[in-house]
Amino acid sequence: MSEVLIREIQKADNPEVAKVIRSVLEEFNVPKVGTAYADPQLDCMFETYSEPNSVYFVVELEGKIIGCAGIAPLANGTPEVCELQKMYFLPQTRGLGLGAKMIQLCLDKAKTFGFSKCYLETMPFMEAAQKLYKKSGFTYLDAPMGCTGHSSCPVWMIKEL
Repeated sequence: MSEVLIREIQKADNPEVAKVIRSVLEEFNVPKVGTAYADPQLDCMFETYSEPNSVYFVVELEGKIIGCAGIAPLANGTPEVCELQKMYFLPQTRGLGLGAKMIQLCLDKAKTFGFSKCYLETMPFMEAAQKLYKKSGFTYLDAPMGCTGHSSCPVWMIKEL
């Protein structure tokens, strides 16, 4: 594989990022309601992550976005908790260590923003993602935190930063 570039999202990336996220969710037959698929922010990710204590990264290969992930304050959560959000990779990029790099980059940024915990939500059948999250130090929770609007995501995890 050619060299990949991980960088912060730009306004021009909005359509391609939305396409990557929807493509992955369709691949896994994720419900379109109660998940990131229906998020109104999906088509304006640059603007969404321009808010304070938020950042969104894209992984680019040969001019095309092949993955993405971000950090933002947990909606309706406490100030010390951020959320790892919208981490998705196209099939050809999985298993190459990009997910681990992206998580570390996001967590490092979360620390600079002053967060002490990172929360995430996922789907039960996204086993490879859960394995990566556990390897990165996330542990399971018995109930959701905050109010993300993702009622169809019944797996909740947290990590002390």
